[in-house]
Amino acid sequence: MVVASVFAYTVLSAGIFSSQKGQEAIHAGLQEARASMEIKGSVFADGNTTSEEATAVVFTLTNALKGQKIDLSPTSGDHVTIISYTDANQHEEDIDWSIEFIGMNNDDNLLEMDEQAVITVDLTGLTTPPGPYDTFTISVKPPTGAVLVIERTLPARIDAVMDLN
Repeated sequence: MVVASVFAYTVLSAGIFSSQKGQEAIHAGLQEARASMEIKGSVFADGNTTSEEATAVVFTLTNALKGQKIDLSPTSGDHVTIISYTDANQHEEDIDWSIEFIGMNNDDNLLEMDEQAVITVDLTGLTTPPGPYDTFTISVKPPTGAVLVIERTLPARIDAVMDLN
């Protein structure tokens, strides 16, 4: 009887411990999802028609699931949110970018519920700026939450403004 009681207590304790760990994992996953961003609308590229190169990529971010605030402070070289650029020729881990809020905002650099931030990624500092038919990937990495990956291909002819959707 004593052996059975000890065994039952051990099984019950292990079950409670694993249930608690599972609950912690679920809450951590929800926390990550709440801090995610999403693209609202189109992704655009600005181009230099003379040199046939893209000079910038522009897109609008919103907070997915009405989640936590995301710090988009644009301090050059010391960003909290990191934007990287990759193509067949290069990878730039912390590329220059700027931010402009449109519509409702409260004059800070935090992306909050119902706010929209237009992000302009500067491609002029790249060793080889992308040209016609080049495919590139831009990754937006907030301090918490999922990474937003944007992969696009430039058209055959570089225009001053191109819709990449």
